[in-house]
Amino acid sequence: MSKFKSDFPIFSNHPKLVYLDSAATAQKPQTVIDAVSRVYGKMNANIHRGIYDLSQEATTAFEDVRALTAKFIGASEAREVVFTSGTTESINLVAYGWARKYLRAGDIIVTSEMEHHSNIVPWQRLRDEIGVRLEFLPVGEDFRLDLQAADQLDMKRVKLLALTQASNVLGTVNPVVQIVEHFRGRGARPKVLVDAAQSVAHLPIDVRALDVDFLAFSSHKLFGPSGVGVLWARKELLAEMDPLLVGSHMIATVTKAGATWAEAPDKFEPGTRNIEGVIGLGAAINYLEKAGMRAMAASERVLTEYALARLREIRHVTLLGPDTAVGRIGVFSLVMRGVHAHDVAEVLNREHVAVRAGHHCAQPLMHRLGVSGTVRASVQLYNTEADIDALVEGLERVKRTFKV
Repeated sequence: MSKFKSDFPIFSNHPKLVYLDSAATAQKPQTVIDAVSRVYGKMNANIHRGIYDLSQEATTAFEDVRALTAKFIGASEAREVVFTSGTTESINLVAYGWARKYLRAGDIIVTSEMEHHSNIVPWQRLRDEIGVRLEFLPVGEDFRLDLQAADQLDMKRVKLLALTQASNVLGTVNPVVQIVEHFRGRGARPKVLVDAAQSVAHLPIDVRALDVDFLAFSSHKLFGPSGVGVLWARKELLAEMDPLLVGSHMIATVTKAGATWAEAPDKFEPGTRNIEGVIGLGAAINYLEKAGMRAMAASERVLTEYALARLREIRHVTLLGPDTAVGRIGVFSLVMRGVHAHDVAEVLNREHVAVRAGHHCAQPLMHRLGVSGTVRASVQLYNTEADIDALVEGLERVKRTFKV
């Protein structure tokens, strides 16, 4: 994987940097940076509105990314792809535009204890507003979801499964197909939303093979610019959903008496979109396609096994998450006995090792694990075994500093 590192200028600008925080945001290859710069230098114009050449060029580039994104995730057609500001907005759009419209008091939404807040709080608000029930699949001792706990639910009331494909804390990859089959085999017929924010840059995704209804992810974890996200949904669901924000580009007609909406995806994309960000996302997808998602996943599996072995060697450090690289991505959360996660991260920072410390927007999971927070290291295609070695050496320095 070291061959990719030269594609990312952050590392030439910071030669000592050991970047292990890609679960928060991934670094950007030069091709993405160039694509964003090219928008401003060569095609800066608003889209969908101008009949002049520059606007047409920008519109074509923007819509080409919609088609590219659809192909990347196995969607049937480009118009099933909605560009948002990120995974959080995408999930809120489903909560407001579909769930709020079609669910009723007593209906059940099932999520899990390992979810990011973005896949919990929108459903809590819906519960408070209309009286739906919110149930959490528990995390077992093996750091995987306990599906048997769901068997106590009234399956005919289960209307939505909203689950992460990969935990941003544990690295656990949830077997979405098997989970959905478990519910359907017991009489449930829920819609299924997948939070792919963590998985999309690590695993090949095919929404038709997953047989889900909604899928959300963010550009910035995929080597693309921030401020851009994707909501994919089946076209029949997009047709019946309400928009989250209204005005500007998303309308068909406006009179003093009222307004009508444009067809999807336009009705979910009000105002001027993050044009340069979307085009940068297209460059990121092209970069991933060139690198090869399956080859990347195989290389990451090797690096993950190496990291698990090395981190287990450290005394007084507890590693949270599945104990093998099978069914997990390269995300490693750990707790050092007697040392606060922020202190660990600060000492690592002095060694030029960048990790994340805190609750990782997953406080229910922290409560389940019995910790206030963790130190999280996460890898991407630019990381190597040398980076893991630097992490381990840094953790040993933390132990010496705090006399652990």
